Amino acid sequence: MSFRPASEVGFTTPTTRFVAPGSVTNGEFGLFEWRMEARQPGARPHFHKTFSESFYVLEGEITLLDGEEWTTAGEGDFLYVPAHRPHAFRNDSDAPVRMLILFSPGIARENFFLEVRNAKGLSPDELVAFYESHDQYNL
Repeated sequence: MSFRPASEVGFTTPTTRFVAPGSVTNGEFGLFEWRMEARQPGARPHFHKTFSESFYVLEGEITLLDGEEWTTAGEGDFLYVPAHRPHAFRNDSDAPVRMLILFSPGIARENFFLEVRNAKGLSPDELVAFYESHDQYNL
């Protein structure tokens, strides 16, 4: 068993706190905390080929696409999305949302979140290549 204080493990972007990235869990999983303001769009429909993604709502209410339909999830709700299954999320509510996102296995997903802010100036073809390099396939 290995205990590491949060100050030694995670780092933060404006929306994401990297609680336990794959580099800390020997690639077994990645655990991130995601925050969204009220009425904020989130991830567009997409899927991943090599890892699953799970969502656990800590506070607020989030709208999640589970591959077939949009559903509202509140505090304590959980959604598991296996590899190859389309999913997305957005905050349709008037309050902020906090949720945990679990990636398994723990690929270096933090690199995507750190680099995506710099992808805004890419051409459409470059943007597709960027997303695919991070195993994200937008629909």
